[in-house]
Amino acid sequence: MTVGQVLLRKGGEVFWVPPGATVYEALRKMAEHEIGALLVLDGERLLGVFSERDYARKLVLMGRFSRDTLVHEVMTENPITVTRSTPLSEAMRLMTEHRVRHLPVVEEGRVLGVISIGDVVKAIMSEQEVLIQELSRYVSENR
Repeated sequence: MTVGQVLLRKGGEVFWVPPGATVYEALRKMAEHEIGALLVLDGERLLGVFSERDYARKLVLMGRFSRDTLVHEVMTENPITVTRSTPLSEAMRLMTEHRVRHLPVVEEGRVLGVISIGDVVKAIMSEQEVLIQELSRYVSENR
């Protein structure tokens, strides 16, 4: 299974903020859409990712305030990205190795979507359920 197949299932809607947005605005948008991260885009160019983890570790612990801090000051810059053809196992490896929960899907400089660790786990579980059903059917037919 590939990242592209996961994107097809979940849709390619991209939630984002410009780098000059306040952290408060970003948090409000994340709460509105019930998501854990936003891409930071300058036009179509991916600059970074702003996540709940960035908020907790870079803002709260530094004693800064969300209404006075801009997203570009605390975002994760140069995020790890994948393409639609990236195997899901490779995406999971990257997430584990780099300790990230969101991977932007980018091709030819254009953001196509984002996959989360939840999307990856759900896709793998779905794939395993199908395999189990096929094996069960095979065993019952060949007794």
